[in-house]
Amino acid sequence: MLEQLLMSLPFMDAARAKLVIDAFWPMVEAAVLVSIPLAIASFIIGMIIAVVVALIRISPSNGIVHRLLLAFVKGYISIIRGTPMLVQISVVFYGLPAIGVFIDPIPAAVIGFSLNIGAYGSETVRAAISSVPKGQWEAGFTIGMTYMQTFRRIIAPQAFRVAVPPLSNTFIGLFKDTSLASVVTVTEMFRVAQQMANMSYDFLPVYIEAGLIYWCFCWVLFLIQAKLEHRFNRFVAN
Repeated sequence: MLEQLLMSLPFMDAARAKLVIDAFWPMVEAAVLVSIPLAIASFIIGMIIAVVVALIRISPSNGIVHRLLLAFVKGYISIIRGTPMLVQISVVFYGLPAIGVFIDPIPAAVIGFSLNIGAYGSETVRAAISSVPKGQWEAGFTIGMTYMQTFRRIIAPQAFRVAVPPLSNTFIGLFKDTSLASVVTVTEMFRVAQQMANMSYDFLPVYIEAGLIYWCFCWVLFLIQAKLEHRFNRFVAN
């Protein structure tokens, strides 16, 4: 039934219909078991980096150590933002062995993605923190809170509300970018699509199918993002 339905589409014949059907579950399985966990792990690690980098950039100057850290994070952000993610992942996996550092494909992809998210996410986090009125900091200091206590109890909850939409979009973009992990031999969804297409030398239907699967997963993530924003806005309003 499904094969007949596919054959009714333009440019589709029996061989292509069978190829599309055979490729569907392997690609979905790779997305669920590899692409999404890869995106989640990279996003969590990347956001830890982003928060640390953002705090270094906004914290008051406190001697030579802080200035050195500030120079380091500015250089890190400049390098990451000025080079393609594909290059960053390739350097981690293919470049580091030249100096004796060998990393397996999945950890290499996580490192590459996390460093990228850390740099871009730090700008989002920094902007969100900066959007909180300075009077909120002063109020915390007035009642005897330390810098970190003020940040954790007063500033962070307000900044998080501002950061949720752009960071949600960052995660959705990261899920799509996991396709780049195929260049370091990670068998995520797009690599499975490549493997299925290479078996038949018929790339168009499989790549279109892969694009549709990515779109379906992203559509679900869009819905989750909308619900998260709605609930968080209601929580803050109450």
